[in-house]
Amino acid sequence: MTTQRLTMAQALVKYLIAQRVEIDGVEQPLFGGVWAIFGHGCVAGLGEALEPVREQLPTLRAHNEQAMAHAAIAFAKACARRRVMACTTSIGPGATNLVTAAATAHVNRLPLLLLPGDVFASRFPDPVLQQLEDFGDGSMTANDCLRPVSRYWDRILRPEQLLAALPRALQVLTDPAECGPVTLALPQDVQTMAFDYPESFFAPRLHRLRRIRPDAWELAAAAELLGRAQKPLLIAGGGVHYALACDHLRHFVDRCGVPVAETQAGKGALPWNHPLNVGAIGVTGASAANALAAEADVVLAVGTRLSDFTTASRTLFQDPEVRFIGLNVALFDAGKHGCQPLLADARAGLELLPQALSSWRAPSAWSERARQLAVEWNLAVERVTAPRPGTLPTDAQVLGMVNRCARPGDVVVCAAGGLPGELHKLWRTERPGDYHVEYGYSCMGYEIAGGLGVRLARPAGEVFVMVGDGSYLMLNSEIASSVMHGRKITVILLDNHGFGCIHRLQTDCGSGPFNNLLADGSGKPPAIDFAAHAAALGARSERLREVVELGPALERARQADRTTVLVIETDPSAGTGAGGAWWEVAVAEVSGRASVQEARRRYDDNRRRQRVGE
Repeated sequence: MTTQRLTMAQALVKYLIAQRVEIDGVEQPLFGGVWAIFGHGCVAGLGEALEPVREQLPTLRAHNEQAMAHAAIAFAKACARRRVMACTTSIGPGATNLVTAAATAHVNRLPLLLLPGDVFASRFPDPVLQQLEDFGDGSMTANDCLRPVSRYWDRILRPEQLLAALPRALQVLTDPAECGPVTLALPQDVQTMAFDYPESFFAPRLHRLRRIRPDAWELAAAAELLGRAQKPLLIAGGGVHYALACDHLRHFVDRCGVPVAETQAGKGALPWNHPLNVGAIGVTGASAANALAAEADVVLAVGTRLSDFTTASRTLFQDPEVRFIGLNVALFDAGKHGCQPLLADARAGLELLPQALSSWRAPSAWSERARQLAVEWNLAVERVTAPRPGTLPTDAQVLGMVNRCARPGDVVVCAAGGLPGELHKLWRTERPGDYHVEYGYSCMGYEIAGGLGVRLARPAGEVFVMVGDGSYLMLNSEIASSVMHGRKITVILLDNHGFGCIHRLQTDCGSGPFNNLLADGSGKPPAIDFAAHAAALGARSERLREVVELGPALERARQADRTTVLVIETDPSAGTGAGGAWWEVAVAEVSGRASVQEARRRYDDNRRRQRVGE
């Protein structure tokens, strides 16, 4: 057996370079690069291994560990989980800064490889700088915080352990059902230890999308259930995108006449103007989709987790006899809500279901009702997104203007707060991948870093990052990274002077304004010049007063050679009245405030509508 003597870090890097993926018939590197903020826990080991191979495996600098992991997550999502990025940090705060991002990847079923440095395996210099010391467990380190937010977690205590750990890590990163974050904790002394690795370990490996085909019995059961439906509804989730099944979804809908509602992750799977696309579903849903959901007798859930926002906290589906079919690659998700499971890749399932259904189509009256409701909803979208000069704009009016300026191939990026809800309902997209919103973990701070990750995956077109002032203040450092790496994005910063979304939720629950808007706090609210701040990070910036100024400003940003930040003030109290559904947020059972007592009565009324035991 031929061997090669390498350090553990060198072997790890060489193995990553050997991984390949086939996309549209073209072979590419599986790993798009490694994000690195070096420290004493990784610079002399992994840093030394990465430097000679920069052309084969690019190393990118960031300014915050959480942000660089968000960028890696967004890269993977923009690649429909076909490609992956890795992140390395030092031992202590750098490693724990990864926890939030790892949770974001975990919830959203997105691949992410984390390679944090760890304390000395030898324990000779303990306690080393930044080392946690657990009084009852000598093996505990900061990286153990990453265990619950990783699909696979390992600590490499000997260099030869890579021979088992790396293939397992790649299984998780590339498997449609298991996909999620992987953490390999790397003690700094072990990174530098040498071992004679078999040459065969570094042989190039080509990864292809694994397609799970449905069991014949489950397929027959799903077809029998759907074939009896008088009011069927299909919910398209993120799994439709990740299975590259958007064309197959459209064929299924055209063939069977079933209306389609979209989750956040599923948005764009069917063009917004398809006659049977009834829009977003659930708490942030369109009136068309939610009206049909209330009447549906069979729901075909394709590639969705059926979260509380999708089901309106289990109140949306009101037919007492409604049945669910869970077409999903993960059994964990396929069986939720008492679903009849159809364990399969979304494309394989959507290909085979029409064959099993023979000539069945949804009743024409139901399909026609869906078309009419979609027309009515689209008129409502035009109304609420229309600019109103001379007034403080709403989020809906700002996103409406950006949407009208967007071209095919441009991507909108957002996460957390009120904006994702408005985008889910109101943004119009015709192509898969042009809508990129992280809402599984609703992670403030994802937006700008996520925009950078999308840009790395998609060099063409514009990347529009929509972010509120609260989220901007949490994590804006990757504006500087985008300028440094020459990866242009356009940030539209909506300044509502605080956390407007939670302010509205707070008042909806009967409470008075408290601690959400800057004006609610003690002392004098700060006068923050966001345009000046963005310029100080190296970006172009403009401050706009009217929504109508956005159009020309976006065109200037499109022509610019670097990142642009456009700042516009918005109304923190105004939401979109159209669409939506109840969301369970617990209201105080005892309060001296009459408005809270009334909110509690509404809360109890809605809880009585919940479907339980599923």
